[in-house]
Amino acid sequence: MAKANPLQEQLLKAGLVKKSKVAEVAREQNKARHARGTQQANEIQLEAERARAEKAERDRALAAEHKAARRVAELAAQARQIIADKKVPCSGEIEYRFTVDGAIRSVLVDEATRKLLASGALVIAGLDGRYVLLPRSAADKVRERDAGLIVLDHGQDAGAEPSEAEDDAYYAQFKVPDDLVW
Repeated sequence: MAKANPLQEQLLKAGLVKKSKVAEVAREQNKARHARGTQQANEIQLEAERARAEKAERDRALAAEHKAARRVAELAAQARQIIADKKVPCSGEIEYRFTVDGAIRSVLVDEATRKLLASGALVIAGLDGRYVLLPRSAADKVRERDAGLIVLDHGQDAGAEPSEAEDDAYYAQFKVPDDLVW
């Protein structure tokens, strides 16, 4: 038998406990001592695993944010490239006026270009503080990538609200001169 507690030895000599009972108590104490050590180790391991899982989740979230930001930047770059490649040269002596963020802007166009703009065949897009004309097909591609670059599109007014359709019906009775330019 291993070193016994002096109290255990005295109890054995007095015949108050049996040798088997002393051994059993010693085993239980030994188990309890070792169990506490492994329990602390298990808690430390669990905490470390939890910290690793949290870090992995944060890393995944950050990676997703970066990926989304890269995708938005890529789409914006594609839209800018489409505008630069497909812009229609505008020249003329007629000012075509339109509003952007509450301010009135204008581009110089000729009569044929003005009619194309009014019909929706051409669209005005903003690029680097300038306004350029785009054909409808290029404008649709730009709108898919970055709708904020499209400044004026008369072709999109086809899906107007019903109240505007009622207003249009009312104002149809008043004739507007064909040569009216504001």
